[in-house]
This record gives sequence, structure tokens and C-alpha cells, in this order.
Amino acid sequence: MAPDLETALLRAFVSSVRSGSISRAAAALGHSQPALSNQLRRLERTVGQQLLHRGTAGVSLTPSGEVFLPYAERILALSAQALAAAAPTATGHCGVGLMEDFVTPALVGALSDFSSLHPGAKLELVTGPGPLMKQSLADGRIQLALCDPFYLAQTPRWTTRIPLVWSAAHALDVRQDPLPLVLFSQPCRWRAPLFDALEAAGRRWEITFESTALGAVQAAVRAGLGATALLPANAELQTPTDALPPLPEVDVSLVRPTGTVGDPLLDAVEDLVRRLTDVAASTN
Repeated sequence: MAPDLETALLRAFVSSVRSGSISRAAAALGHSQPALSNQLRRLERTVGQQLLHRGTAGVSLTPSGEVFLPYAERILALSAQALAAAAPTATGHCGVGLMEDFVTPALVGALSDFSSLHPGAKLELVTGPGPLMKQSLADGRIQLALCDPFYLAQTPRWTTRIPLVWSAAHALDVRQDPLPLVLFSQPCRWRAPLFDALEAAGRRWEITFESTALGAVQAAVRAGLGATALLPANAELQTPTDALPPLPEVDVSLVRPTGTVGDPLLDAVEDLVRRLTDVAASTN
């Protein structure tokens, strides 16, 4: 008889991958680091394969882990949907803060599913840069925010690490000097890692277009105005990795008021936000 896959073990695995660190995953899940490490070892024994490389810099996926990850995420998503469908529907009003990067077609589908499951719930969506999220949380306009943890005044409930990828039109010569860049306008803390990666590779650059809107950035890239760095799901035109220097991962955190775990509405909205981060990290 095949062994069962416990959702608690799958959650430990997925959280470790998302955060890039067992200690960060343990903090996000409310476990001790030894307890989470034990869960990961139990999962690997159940699967019969090593799923994670463990090192001083954090964790990374083994080849078996790369194959296993989408299945684990799918099982957890189905589990959450099943529980939501069987539970009483959430009602009330909830303000949600999202970075512009997450206002994508995936958001439309997620909101549609949420509305079907919770017809009595009303969501107010606030998008904008980190300082706006921080102020909206302080004012009580929003109850949850997904943004760069740098702007958060309280400890995040969880943090996910998402890789940045290059996006450029096929007609754009990305070897030209200086490299034309299309960027999000300030304040955007992801600009600095991009500049650092280019400078470390000895590449000069110039900004040719800036905007606060994801759609405008994508349109400028399609028009061949320059290359940019985006979350994987937003990169409509990805550039071969050998043409430009590798980009780092960035941290995205969710924050919600302390003492609200178990609130049906906020729990349901957090599940929705989780789905968006999973999609944002997926490759096209």
C-alpha cells in the first residue's frame, strides 16, 4: 500500500522552498527549526528521495524536489479549496493591499473563485508602492498587505522568495552598450538588485522608460524600448539567461493584524493571496 502524503509535511516543504530557508519557514509556520527539519526528513523518507539541498545559505531544490514541488503545491491548493467549500462562507468587508506586480489576469480568476465561494464578502483592493501599503495598514483601510517586507511596520505572517527574470523583445539587442532599461518608477526597491547585477557583470545601462503600471512596463518591453526584470509570470517575452547576468530573488511578505488567525474572512483572503504568489513565481 502506497504511503499517504500528509499536508503538514507538504506545507513544511513548500514553505521552505518559498522562503529559501528552513529557519524563515519555521518562523512563518510558527514551528521551531528542529521541528520543521524533522518534518522535512519525514517527507523525504515517505517520498524515498532527497528533495532539498541544505546549506549555510539556505535551501534549494534537488532534481527530485523540482519535480515534486508542483504536485505538493497542487495538493495544498486543492486541500484549501475543499476546506473552503465545506466551511461556512466568509462575510464582511476586507481591504487588501497588493503590489502592482500582482494585478494580473491571474487576479481576475482568483477574485472570481473567491466571489463564488464567499458571495457575502466584500473586498476593497488597494494597489500601489510599499509606502502606500504601510500607510493604508496604519489607517485601517486594508487588513492584509502583500508587499516588500522593507515597508512593513510589523512582523510578516510569511515571506516568499520569488526569482526575477529578464524580459525583452526578441528584436532588442541585449548586448548593446549601454543596455536600455524599462523600469518601475521609484519607489521600487527591486531596481537596486538589477543595477547591482549589471554592474557586477561590467554592463553599462541607461533608463529609457519608467512607469508605475505593470501594463505600461510590459507594453514598453513589447515595443522594444528596453529590457526589464519582472516576476516570472509577468515576463511575456523572456530573454535567454546567457545574454544577460543572472538576477537575484526578491522577498515578498504578507502581513495581517495579530490575533486574527481563525477569522474566516481574513483566512479566505490570505488563501487567495497565496494563490497569487504561487502563480507569480511560476514560469510561462
